[in-house]
Amino acid sequence: MTQSTQPLRIVFLGTPGFAATCLERLLESHHEVVGVVTAPDRPAGRGRSLRASEVKVVAEKHGLPLAQPDKLKSPEFRATLDSWAPDLGVVVAFRMLPEVVWNFPRLGTINLHGSLLPQYRGAAPIHWAVLNGETVSGATTFLLQHQIDTGHVLGRVEVPIGPDDTTGDLHDRILDAGKHLLVESVDALASGSAEAVPQQSMLLEHEALKEAPKLFKEHGRIDWGKSAQEVHNLVRGLNPFPGAWTTLPDGTALRVHQSRKSGVDFGGQPGTVHMGKGQLSVQCGDGAIDVLRLQPQGKPAMDVKSFLNGLRSPLRILGS
Repeated sequence: MTQSTQPLRIVFLGTPGFAATCLERLLESHHEVVGVVTAPDRPAGRGRSLRASEVKVVAEKHGLPLAQPDKLKSPEFRATLDSWAPDLGVVVAFRMLPEVVWNFPRLGTINLHGSLLPQYRGAAPIHWAVLNGETVSGATTFLLQHQIDTGHVLGRVEVPIGPDDTTGDLHDRILDAGKHLLVESVDALASGSAEAVPQQSMLLEHEALKEAPKLFKEHGRIDWGKSAQEVHNLVRGLNPFPGAWTTLPDGTALRVHQSRKSGVDFGGQPGTVHMGKGQLSVQCGDGAIDVLRLQPQGKPAMDVKSFLNGLRSPLRILGS
């Protein structure tokens, strides 16, 4: 695409750091961000003082018009959109939009999603790709329509997943690839060369859809009766948030931050602990894992050697 292509007037909608990075990349393009929409400031930290979203921080740094509506259907917000007169909406990691918002810009609204759609629609696509042991994921841009994450695809980029990659690792890799894909898709819409492909046509015959629902603390409870690969996937899939955890014999929680598949299958009851010099392994339903980094309840995260040095008595078995 050449710079002679008419720049688009864009309204950007997003809240967390993932979205803020995409906004920064969009500002490097020749398109014009005429307005930014983000969540209202929220209480955070021990003092519960109001904290601005990361997208708001970027918007204020660049002096961009900003809106933080509580209600997206309010007449006041509609008037703000009217005044911005956007050609295109771009949404990254924001709440669900009503049709009066996503259908308002002349060219509609596009979304950047952290998976290879149509797979892993939902709130936690990066987590679930790791949890399920996928070896490849990626980012997708698509046009919003009524049903969430189902709109026609504009572009996709693949990203590999290593056997020990965490969700944090994959998040950064997808963000790096996705922010460029986003600008490429905006450029294609501006030049008229964009091709919107229905998601249904991208599914292989008899291919089942994998969903990516929101995750909660209880998803992180480790079931030692599962295979070592499944437990390892859980640990890395929930790192850095919300975290995989188990319980000590006294019932207190123990968060497991990092693991690897052990080269030894000890056999015996799942959850049985095997301790050596600076090493802690736990038997699973099939195989075992080595715990590399962990966090006892009420204490900071530490490597396994530091944890073992602080033990008053040997561990025997962990709860599921």
